[in-house]
Amino acid sequence: ILIIAAGTGEFEAGISKDGQTREHALLAYTLGVKQLIVAINKMDTTKWSEDRYKEIVKEVSNFIKKVGYNPKTVAFVPISGFNGDNMIEPSPNCPWYK
Repeated sequence: ILIIAAGTGEFEAGISKDGQTREHALLAYTLGVKQLIVAINKMDTTKWSEDRYKEIVKEVSNFIKKVGYNPKTVAFVPISGFNGDNMIEPSPNCPWYK
């Protein structure tokens, strides 16, 4: 599971050229992790913005494809670890997520 922070600035720092998100995705693939799940955390800080979720999915999909993953087989899940939202059962805060 690759956990990505959705907060403004946090996501951008992680996906930047020397960001940890890039490093962790590359490490996972290099170490033989074949199945990837991307948890987009801190969605509560974006007020559960569907637009922000889609923006992150698009950027991460482009990157993990370059690493070697097929984005169509990667599950992207919006969550809030602090509140436990959408982790065990569906959250009413993101009715747009299926």
